[in-house]
Amino acid sequence: MIDDDQVKYKKYILYPVAFLVLIWGVKAAEEIFQISFSRFGLAPGEASGLTGIIFSPLIHADLNHLISNSLPLLFLGLGLFYFYPQSSIKVSIILYIVPNILVWFFGRSAFHIGASGIVYGLVTFMFYSGIIRRDSRSIALSLVVTFLYGSLVWGVLPIDEKVSWESHLFGALTGIICAFIFRKKDPFKKYDWENEDEEESNHNEKPEISWTKGYPWEE
Repeated sequence: MIDDDQVKYKKYILYPVAFLVLIWGVKAAEEIFQISFSRFGLAPGEASGLTGIIFSPLIHADLNHLISNSLPLLFLGLGLFYFYPQSSIKVSIILYIVPNILVWFFGRSAFHIGASGIVYGLVTFMFYSGIIRRDSRSIALSLVVTFLYGSLVWGVLPIDEKVSWESHLFGALTGIICAFIFRKKDPFKKYDWENEDEEESNHNEKPEISWTKGYPWEE
């Protein structure tokens, strides 16, 4: 018999998978009809570029660009919805919209496309949420993704003009802010074996000795 938690987690898995299907569908349409949706990307400071706030994360320059974003989006998306079910929807919406708004105001003149900003937001949200909540699972997941995609570390710097480092930077900052905003949601529940290890550790600690007062039996 399937319990409520299993049903809930299976439902949340659909969100990151559905987003991947959507961005791959957009690229497939470009390839099939031999068109480019880049003109719907985010153009900072231009009224016509406002549509990019919604559409730019769905558009990718080529298959390599799409593939490089797809795997971290899947891993981090699953982690977000599994570890933080109460705040996952709100965090996802914020990470999708807010970095693009900031890029429109402060980004350089160019067409900014791709879901990389969301990836950076997810990485920083998972990492800092793990630190704030002492949740080793989300810290480990974000570090694994960063290790596998080492370029994430340098992506927030204006090194490559072809890369929207502004989206990366604002995505990362938005993820950090979300980690603090939602820090009281989805309290981290330790497993029983973690509690047992902590109790055993406390039990094995030696009594503290104060050298100013002498040994405990001398007090």
